[in-house]
Amino acid sequence: MQVFLHRTAQKYLDRLNRTDKDRIKSALEELEKEPPQGDIRPYEGNPGIWRVKVGGYRVLYKIEDDIILATHIEPRGQAYTKKTRSKRG
Repeated sequence: MQVFLHRTAQKYLDRLNRTDKDRIKSALEELEKEPPQGDIRPYEGNPGIWRVKVGGYRVLYKIEDDIILATHIEPRGQAYTKKTRSKRG
């Protein structure tokens, strides 16, 4: 499978420091493997959305056909707030 970044996720990734950016890119590469590798779990409250934990960040993604679309990259605390969840539908 291929991983694509939504514009929102790409913007956030571009703003990160080099160390965090490299860690997240590495985690995204692990998702492309068969089977996907990493700390992967369903994102509670939103069917079809998954999250992978990368240090203090969470990468939220969905799988469409044979494509992984990373929709958001957020700090851990923001990824689980009710306000953020309402945007994910």
